[in-house]
Amino acid sequence: KLASLALQPAITPELVQGRVHLKCSYSPPPPEPPVQFRVLWSCLSSPGKREQIQQETTLEPFSYMEMDGANLRLGDTVFCTVTAFRRGSPEQQSLPEDSKGFYAGIKFLPESLEIAEDGKEHVLTVLSTVPIACPGQDDSCKITLQLSTEDLGKSSQVPGPPDIVLSACQVDLLPGPCSGGSCAAARVTVTAVTDFAQDGSRVSRLSARPAAPGHVLWRAYTPRDVKVTVRDLPTGNCYSFTDPHIITFDGWRYDSHKIGTFLLSRSESRAFEVHVRQWDCGGHRSATACNCGVAAR
Repeated sequence: KLASLALQPAITPELVQGRVHLKCSYSPPPPEPPVQFRVLWSCLSSPGKREQIQQETTLEPFSYMEMDGANLRLGDTVFCTVTAFRRGSPEQQSLPEDSKGFYAGIKFLPESLEIAEDGKEHVLTVLSTVPIACPGQDDSCKITLQLSTEDLGKSSQVPGPPDIVLSACQVDLLPGPCSGGSCAAARVTVTAVTDFAQDGSRVSRLSARPAAPGHVLWRAYTPRDVKVTVRDLPTGNCYSFTDPHIITFDGWRYDSHKIGTFLLSRSESRAFEVHVRQWDCGGHRSATACNCGVAAR
């Protein structure tokens, strides 16, 4: 066996003549004596199990593999394994070294979200880890992703309307230089729906689908979904009922027997207020007022 050579193979995406390739690069040992490399490409076929795609013997400190949509598809997690050996002495070889797994496709960052019904916007980045190839001279060079949401509810409940809203129904991934694991990226904000219902924490699913992809690589490709857990927040209630008994947001109880129109509630943070109208419903027997009308803005 040759000594461990610390080849440190790593996979990076690259456009070669307008087609998407993955490049496996490794650090070559000193030139003496001459060394060849055996590069084995594989991908995850199931969790923990790899399937061999291609093998190559080369003198170069790199190897290319095309993402052709058949042998190598979007959604695959790809590895390259490199072994060095002396020319003419294939039995004298180094220990095989694996690259880290490279996920080729669309990613959401973060991959899951936990948010609350507090009206805050949460930024979700959607990115492509591979370059966006232009299918032809006249075609617009972008991938449009159609975004949708679905309420998965809780195991004991029937799914209802989505518990989240998005800032956009679709985003465009425009080509750019690949850096930091991203070759094209867009942002969308996710907000929990404040539904005034005490329905516990619910799970929604955010899905992205390439819309009318021009490039064969993107057809029939379904990116991974994002799971969004929405934490229920208790909602304040205030009441005015019958001959008005009033219960405030913080639980104080009192009666109001005045005749007229009154401000029942006003928000200090947004344009929202409720007026209540009370009339004399006790007649001569007692000074009692009852609710007879309400107006809300």
